Amino acid sequence: MMSTARSFQVPEYLNARMPAEYRGIQRDHVRLMTLDTVTGDCSHNFFNKLDSYLVEGDLLVLNNSRTIPAVLKGKRGKQTIEIRLSRKLSDREWEALIVGGVITVGEKIDLPGGLTATITGLGTEAPLIVLSFSKSGLDLLEIFYQYGEPLHYEYIETPWPIEMYQTVYASVPGSVEMPSAGRAFTWRLLNMLKGKGVNIAYIQLHAGLSYYGNDRWPNPNKHLEEFCVPVKTAELINKTRKNNGRVIAVGTTVVRALETAVNTDGNVEPQEGITSLYIQKGYPLKAVDGLITGFHEPEASHLDLLSAFIDKGLLMKAYKKALADGYLWHEFGDMNLILPMDERK
Repeated sequence: MMSTARSFQVPEYLNARMPAEYRGIQRDHVRLMTLDTVTGDCSHNFFNKLDSYLVEGDLLVLNNSRTIPAVLKGKRGKQTIEIRLSRKLSDREWEALIVGGVITVGEKIDLPGGLTATITGLGTEAPLIVLSFSKSGLDLLEIFYQYGEPLHYEYIETPWPIEMYQTVYASVPGSVEMPSAGRAFTWRLLNMLKGKGVNIAYIQLHAGLSYYGNDRWPNPNKHLEEFCVPVKTAELINKTRKNNGRVIAVGTTVVRALETAVNTDGNVEPQEGITSLYIQKGYPLKAVDGLITGFHEPEASHLDLLSAFIDKGLLMKAYKKALADGYLWHEFGDMNLILPMDERK
C-alpha cells in the first residue's frame, strides 16, 4: 500500500514522451535538480553543468548494461501473444511476463525466425513465468534484436528505436529496461568531468521489469537482478572512500549492486551474482554517498531507496517543487542529483 507520506500525482503533461534529441536538445541539456541530503536545499540547473557540483577526487559509478529489445510478439494458434522478457536464467531460459491470454505450463508460443518458447514453470513471483526457448546463447540474442521491440509503457506513444533506450557507454547486453539514470551523459560531459579530476568506474546490473501492468509492481523483496562489480571498480571505490572522496552512484541499479558487494568492514569486494537487496528508509548505506537518478512515480520501490539517502519529508518537499517547476518524469525526463554538498566546489 502506498504511504500517504509520499502521496503525490504526476500530471500527464509531465510524462516525458520523447527523448531529449526529439525535443530539439542534446541528451545532456535536460534539467537537473540538485538536492542536499543534509539540509534538503534544492537548486536548479541543466545536466551539462554537472561538473559544477562535483570535485576532484569524487567517483562516479555507471551501469554499463545495454538494453535489449525485450518485447516479442508471438502466436498461440491464431491468438497473438506478447512476451515481455524480465530476467535471463540460463542460455535459453528467461523469466518473462505474458500479456494477452491465460497461458498454462507446457504450452508453446510460436515466434518469428523459427523460434518457439515453451512455458516450463512459474517465476519468482506472479505474474512472471519461466520460458525455455528453442535457441540459445548468441543465436537467441540475435533473434531478440532482429524481431524484438524495446519495452515501453503507456505514457510513451511512439515506438522509439532501441538506440534511444541506450546510454552512450552501454556495452554489455542484458537489461530489459534502460538503466535510465545514465541516459543524459554524453562523452563530452564525461571527458569534461575526467578533466576536472572526477573518476569514472563501471558496474553491470541487468535491469528487470519494474512494472507488471494493471497496477502491479514487483515485490521489492523478490526482485532479483544479475550484477557484476569488477575488481578495478571495487578498488577505485575503496580508494575514494579512504581518501574522503564521494562515491556517486548513477542510478538505483548501481546503489543496489554496490551495497550488495560491500562487506562488514565497509569495503566493496569484486563480486558477481544475483541481488535481491531491498534498500529503504533506515538502511545504512556503506558504499555510496550520493545518487544521480530520474524522478520516480509514487508507487515505485525506487522511492524507498531514495529514502535511505535523505529524509522522506525533505524528499517529498523537493518532489513537490519539481512538480511545480515542471520537471519531466520517467526515462526520457529530467535528472535529480542527491548528494551531501561539498564546500570545496
